[in-house]
Amino acid sequence: MNRLAAVIVLALYSVCRQSSAGSLSVAVKDANGGPVSDAVVYAEGGNSGSAKRQAVIDQRDKQFVPYVSAVQVGTSVLFPNKDNIRHHVYSFSAAKKFELPLYAGVPAEPVVFDKVGFVTLGCNIHDWMIAYVAVLPTPYFQVTGGEGRVVLKDLPPGHYKIEVWQPRLKGAPEKLAQNIDLASGGAKELVFTLDLKPDFRAKRAPGLSNGGYP
Repeated sequence: MNRLAAVIVLALYSVCRQSSAGSLSVAVKDANGGPVSDAVVYAEGGNSGSAKRQAVIDQRDKQFVPYVSAVQVGTSVLFPNKDNIRHHVYSFSAAKKFELPLYAGVPAEPVVFDKVGFVTLGCNIHDWMIAYVAVLPTPYFQVTGGEGRVVLKDLPPGHYKIEVWQPRLKGAPEKLAQNIDLASGGAKELVFTLDLKPDFRAKRAPGLSNGGYP
């Protein structure tokens, strides 16, 4: 009987929490008003919970997929190599320094991102392979796609600081931060305009799109 009561209480709590949660729609634009992809939108504050604590960054066709990831601090990230050649994944970023020496398949252990910050990934074999990981102190985040928009859902009522980061952002995300107060079941919309550096991403070496080494 006690177990049944506990299940009912948990179910009621879940329903009440969902009914009181709010949402935030965010549009991210560049200086010309165009949509910005690969922008990490995150909300700090409220009654922060815990996000999924495991993530995957693939290596496919000699590229990291996705190009930009966002995880909550403490998340374990797997780096499966799905190519038919070996890769050597590394980061020299202050927020996470690590190396996965030449390997194929799935590494035996994931990499735990245990410090808040922004991490640049590379491959010692393929110079054009670059990706980014935003390691955040909050579970409320999304990464924009081609339309430059995200919706942060299931936000408990409270005060939030909203920030946006993108690999080409000029300056720190804190300078563009916006503060909101979200009521129970509320919904709000924000727009961020980013000043971006030119995209100097290294191009793939010619003739390597269909295999080959390096």
